Amino acid sequence: MKVVIALGSNLGNRTATLDSAVVSLRKIIDVKKVSTYIETAPVGGPEQPGYLNAILIGESELEPIQLLFAMQEIELLAGRERIERWGARTLDLDLIVAGDSQMDTELLTLPHPRAHERRFVLDPWLEIDPGAFLPGKGEVRLLP
Repeated sequence: MKVVIALGSNLGNRTATLDSAVVSLRKIIDVKKVSTYIETAPVGGPEQPGYLNAILIGESELEPIQLLFAMQEIELLAGRERIERWGARTLDLDLIVAGDSQMDTELLTLPHPRAHERRFVLDPWLEIDPGAFLPGKGEVRLLP
């Protein structure tokens, strides 16, 4: 199934962290495209450094929850600590879309519930997939 993953980092060597995350993701999914890295201001949460963000599109045979757990392992290996909600982090990987999956569980909500509000998700996604579609919201290019 087609998967869309958002990558972000605002601690340490952000570029190296995102590069390493892409290498790690290639071990578990078939990566098709990766956007350029964009500099963005933090959204919500405490005061913190700016982010480097990207979008990755791939194909996965994993069930969405399996992919989520694998992504969380990659975050841990990058030094991610879950101390404060929306706090600074070495690596943040968010599963935005997994095929046509729609779910709302304690562990995972698909599509990502705030993706349509985040330019740091939408803009790099459109860069690599001009026809992008967010289930339940519509064509990405038409989202505010």
